[in-house]
Amino acid sequence: MNGGVKKKNGGKEDEQDGLSVHSPCKAPNSSASSLRKEQSQVDLELKLLEALEIYPPVKLQGIHRHFVLYGLTEYMRRSFNRQFSGSDVLQMLDRFYNLEMLKPDDEESGILNQVEEFSLPPSYFTKEES
Repeated sequence: MNGGVKKKNGGKEDEQDGLSVHSPCKAPNSSASSLRKEQSQVDLELKLLEALEIYPPVKLQGIHRHFVLYGLTEYMRRSFNRQFSGSDVLQMLDRFYNLEMLKPDDEESGILNQVEEFSLPPSYFTKEES
């Protein structure tokens, strides 16, 4: 086959691959499923962008990271009525953002793991006499 090329045989036109100059261009049946996949991918990305209005990506830094990621996965789960993992959401986010920039530095993790001794001041324990 010549991939959609028309030939004239004794004044008669033959159509190959179901396409003709006179007919509108139609996608072959095999690409219909890929079109649905592309549309579902677009729907996923749009819902993710909607979720980012509620859970901004800047909050994926620091101590709120896991709460925000959980919120994003729950938003996606409710929107599509199927389970999403944190890695699924991060993989979709990676298409829009440089997630390497959101990873905590060693300096930040040191601050978060720092333990300080705390005690109430002695004046708290003494009763004021009236």
